[in-house]
Amino acid sequence: MSRLVCLIMGYVFGLFQTAFFYGKAHGIDIREHGSGNSGTTNALRVLGTKAGLIVLLGDCLKCILAVCVCRLIYGDSHADMIYLLCIYTAAGAILGHNFPFYMGFKGGKGIAATAGLILSFHPSFIPVGVVLFFGAFFITHYVSLGSLLVYLGFVIQIIISGQMGLFGMEQKLLIEMYIIAFLLAVMAYWKHRQNIVRLIHGEERKTYLTKKNKV
Repeated sequence: MSRLVCLIMGYVFGLFQTAFFYGKAHGIDIREHGSGNSGTTNALRVLGTKAGLIVLLGDCLKCILAVCVCRLIYGDSHADMIYLLCIYTAAGAILGHNFPFYMGFKGGKGIAATAGLILSFHPSFIPVGVVLFFGAFFITHYVSLGSLLVYLGFVIQIIISGQMGLFGMEQKLLIEMYIIAFLLAVMAYWKHRQNIVRLIHGEERKTYLTKKNKV
């Protein structure tokens, strides 16, 4: 039951579509511009750097807040599986972001929300995520490549860390957590399937933290 509660709770937090509401506040529906995606990258390209940063912060925070609430509710009563419940909560937030029911289940790609998962999951995951994303981004200017590398790194790191005893959980709970992490990665790669094709063919659009995005 606790798993289902965390999943639903996360989904509710994930329903706050920062790009959509920010766009509406500025007189546009973000889904009708650029890539049509309700996420950070499209907000950056359509509305500018400030909008992109605000959307990134909002989508990241909603996952962090959801995980914090999970820890407050279950931190004492379910201490032996709190990391598993946290990833269920984060998965719910990512699902809520990607598939909001009131927007016809068409949201973003979940990368900013995933950043929230990484920031709130365990401190050791932060440096790896930062290096993978920003390293790829500043070298290639491909947001999609950085995002895909982050997920790959997350799955690898969570398995290695779990097997080294970092989370203090029994093996069956660890395997369950690995499966969720893997499924989240599969969903991210599926959401980025068109980006992957463009990357392979050298046709992916580059993103800059400047006005170059508007050219």
